[in-house]
Amino acid sequence: MNETVTLRPGTDDDRPSDLRAFVAVAMRKQGVVGAVAPSSPSLARALTAVVPSSGTPLVVELGPGTGSISEAIRRGLAPGSRQLAIEVEPSMVAHLRRAKPWLEVIHGDAAELGALLAAAGVTQVDAVVSTLPWSLFPASRQSRILHEIGSVLAPGAAFTTVTYLHALPLPMARAFRRRLRSAFEEVLTTGPVWRNIPPGMTYVCRRPVLRAEC
Repeated sequence: MNETVTLRPGTDDDRPSDLRAFVAVAMRKQGVVGAVAPSSPSLARALTAVVPSSGTPLVVELGPGTGSISEAIRRGLAPGSRQLAIEVEPSMVAHLRRAKPWLEVIHGDAAELGALLAAAGVTQVDAVVSTLPWSLFPASRQSRILHEIGSVLAPGAAFTTVTYLHALPLPMARAFRRRLRSAFEEVLTTGPVWRNIPPGMTYVCRRPVLRAEC
């Protein structure tokens, strides 16, 4: 079946440059990129299901990489909404600012989320979407980031992140699930999303339990 697709500037026509940017960082900095390929459209839809579809929400993405999830977030937002992305890798920041000028990219560490958002004039957000490589972080860093996320979520807001099907039985993945359940009153697992490399699952987390450390 033939389809006619209209490309918007800064979206589908940037996929080749997105892939080149992803591969360049993945080859140079294996401790920064945890995935083997950019997230698929199917996984992007699952991760962004928590983004409010009405009003003018403020949505934050952690670890946007080349921006495949950013595109899915953008499609679900009404005019007047605000979309921010926190990215630690300088070359990814430069790529995003060049390829997706509509995205508000903040160069910084998710472990400093509250301070980074405060500097941007933000105190609360309506959703946090993350593809951070949790398996590459020590337990203390995971806890710090989860605490930072919980501290900026508005009442009723949700946080969603990804894990991969093959990793679920591993001790580190089980420990991360326990950490999520310590940090949030509600943690739902959705998926699997088979149309992704590798197949992914999503965690949807609500009602943060705020304390000094998760």
